[in-house]
Amino acid sequence: MKKLRGLSEGDFLKFLFALFSLAFLAAAVCMPDRGQMLGGLWQVISQPSKLSTNYFAVGGYAATFLNIGLVGLISLGLFQVFRGTPNNVSTLAVILTLGFSAWGINILNMWPTVLGVLLYCLVKRVKPGTMVNAMLFSTGIAPLLTDLMIRYPYAEAVGFNPGGIVIALVVGLFIGFFLPAGMAFAPQVHKGFDLYSAALPIGMTAFFLNAVLFKTLGMTLPDGADAAQLAVASKFTVNLFCVALFGVCVVLALAMGCTPRDYGKLLMSPTYVTSFTGTYGNAVALMNVGVFGLFILAYYNLVGVSFNGVTMGIIFCMLATCNSGSHPGNVWPIIAGYFLTSLICGWISGLAGGSFSQPISAQAICVGLCYANGLSPVSGKYGWPFGILAGGMHYLLVTSVPTLHGGFCLYNGGFTAALICILLVPQLECFAKTKEQRLKSKV
Repeated sequence: MKKLRGLSEGDFLKFLFALFSLAFLAAAVCMPDRGQMLGGLWQVISQPSKLSTNYFAVGGYAATFLNIGLVGLISLGLFQVFRGTPNNVSTLAVILTLGFSAWGINILNMWPTVLGVLLYCLVKRVKPGTMVNAMLFSTGIAPLLTDLMIRYPYAEAVGFNPGGIVIALVVGLFIGFFLPAGMAFAPQVHKGFDLYSAALPIGMTAFFLNAVLFKTLGMTLPDGADAAQLAVASKFTVNLFCVALFGVCVVLALAMGCTPRDYGKLLMSPTYVTSFTGTYGNAVALMNVGVFGLFILAYYNLVGVSFNGVTMGIIFCMLATCNSGSHPGNVWPIIAGYFLTSLICGWISGLAGGSFSQPISAQAICVGLCYANGLSPVSGKYGWPFGILAGGMHYLLVTSVPTLHGGFCLYNGGFTAALICILLVPQLECFAKTKEQRLKSKV
């Protein structure tokens, strides 16, 4: 364990990515439907995956775990092949991609945009190893590429066809090629307050392509996934897997020498930290992976969600920020903001005679909360009351944003978080003091 604790940040994160990927592959062969695993994987690859597609229903449990595990190995392989060194942002990129692989990304639709980023590297003479994070973030628009391959310009799926594959490849190359510039610019817009930073350029690109490929040309926008498929769920399967995986992370962290006091320093830090592996070391960072993961799992159990593929995916999408600044101490205000706003909106809707359909356990709200987590820098820097405010604002907006991108952007909630930053951050900078400023004023 001392050797594990002493690994460089890059090598330790490769170990973590391998651990997650192998855990999903091991789970795949343990599923009762493992006999249909390969056939189910073909269904995952060949069917539409617009928001919110439950891969448990499309391909089965074993196929879903297999797809996630293989995508994880591909992600790790990109770092190995191109000699990239993972960092805290890589943790976000890889675990987020794993989460998406339960409801939107698969081992086929991730490649066109990855190739686009490689084209960018070739033209700009940039080492591909430095752009692996961008390659992974680019896959957030993968559902559009599947649609282009199997049903564009039709409303119904017609299967893979040469024309659709060519269009998907061209669009994927376009997205991947221009994404790095967009990612570099995005922090200037949200000023670091949206941890899902790539969501802004991906969301805007999906907005643009939805308009160009469908609205402007008068093409029929295909429907999203049938809501009935979300009923295919297993609370036992998801909880057992997540408790086992996150529990292993906690045990390993303890064996590596992390103490409750060490982890307490992370939770109680008066300053906002953006890299836990870099600031607190491997053991404490791994402890946050386990504790934060169990915290997220407990919340979704508490509100009574349906544990389908989408829910399992968003647990990991939310966990993805575990090394970029998020922990239970600065995420709970976001959750509280969602919960309180849900109660208030339900009450007002009742008084006004409305048809309120967004309780805190609704699937769309659970998915939205996952990415509202990206606003944790707000509570981390300005304090919990402003985190509650940011969470409430996100709740109010998140279900309206898919209209812009047509359901093709997996980063819907992260894109919403960027819009909240545009609205909220200028007001905070004008009227509010940071936690650090308040502490200094007391001295």
